[in-house]
Amino acid sequence: MAGLTGRCLCEAVAYGLTGKPARTTICCCRFCQRATGGAQLILPVAPMSDFHLTRGGAASYTHVPEGSGKAVHLHFCRDCGTRLYMTYARWPDMVGLFGGTLDNPTVVRFDPTTTKQMGWMAPAPGVAMRHTAGVRICN
Repeated sequence: MAGLTGRCLCEAVAYGLTGKPARTTICCCRFCQRATGGAQLILPVAPMSDFHLTRGGAASYTHVPEGSGKAVHLHFCRDCGTRLYMTYARWPDMVGLFGGTLDNPTVVRFDPTTTKQMGWMAPAPGVAMRHTAGVRICN
């Protein structure tokens, strides 16, 4: 999975990842739903040292979630508004890539230890699920 690339809708901002993501998370918490405008966020997370912008520059919005109380920085294209990646006060050496911005999203692999799905979603193939407070969590 090394050599991932991605871009925004208007292609003004593009990025590359020289290494391999440390993990990929599927999250459906309210923060991730609001950040994406969808039911879930698919987020390959990688070392910041492997990430680089290859075209343009991203604007950012900082949000402090109630859960952790630590700032999350959402980076997006100032022209088309596509959210491209997240950086974290909590993990300053990591970057999370919005999965929908990947040029080849089919290369993403899911980590059963970090994957959360809503109860109405079908489980990822080969992943055992358990229920916790209405959310299915991968075992």
